[in-house]
Amino acid sequence: MSNTKTCILLCGGASRRMGKDKGSLIINGKAMINHTLDVLDGNINELVIVLNDEKRIAKYQEIIDIKKYSYSIKFITDEIKNKGPLSGIMTGLKKIENDYALILPCDSPFISKKFLNFIFNKLNNFNKDALIIYHPLNDTDNLNIKINNSEPLHSIYSKNNYKLIEELIKKDALDVKSLIKKIECEFVKIDNKNILKKDIKNLNNLEDLKLLDIS
Repeated sequence: MSNTKTCILLCGGASRRMGKDKGSLIINGKAMINHTLDVLDGNINELVIVLNDEKRIAKYQEIIDIKKYSYSIKFITDEIKNKGPLSGIMTGLKKIENDYALILPCDSPFISKKFLNFIFNKLNNFNKDALIIYHPLNDTDNLNIKINNSEPLHSIYSKNNYKLIEELIKKDALDVKSLIKKIECEFVKIDNKNILKKDIKNLNNLEDLKLLDIS
């Protein structure tokens, strides 16, 4: 496997609960997306940012200082519109150079370097379809519990999954967990040591912003 580390950042959501574009919200003096991009610096080689249209691409190109970062940045639009994050994952996987990519949403500014190091190290000699993060429940190994308590938008997927995702979208099976059920996965629990609950925290509404503490 290539030593290249890739991330696909999903920024095409409608942000209905927040009421405004989340990635561009100013938090502690900079856009939310830039908090994530700063943490990714030095931890990846390739970033693909998936947005829903050319207008939003132009907006984010103004927000992001591409020259600031050590990794390459590619802006693309959803290949299939209005089909949620599954379409964004498919579109991103088609465009990456590496065999695997970490998927992240644009509204998770708490991702840590420790999380990134841990999750990418898991890819050494990895040959499954996905590496899925999940919340353990009573320390059980039941597969359905792992899937139901998974964090599919903070997990790693093989590039080859895009073909199956196309089939799911055609059937209007748009829940990312519908993909997880059909592929061979390794599950990694949120143990609050290597992976913290804070690493995968989303900001969904204005109330979340009031409680925000990025440090």
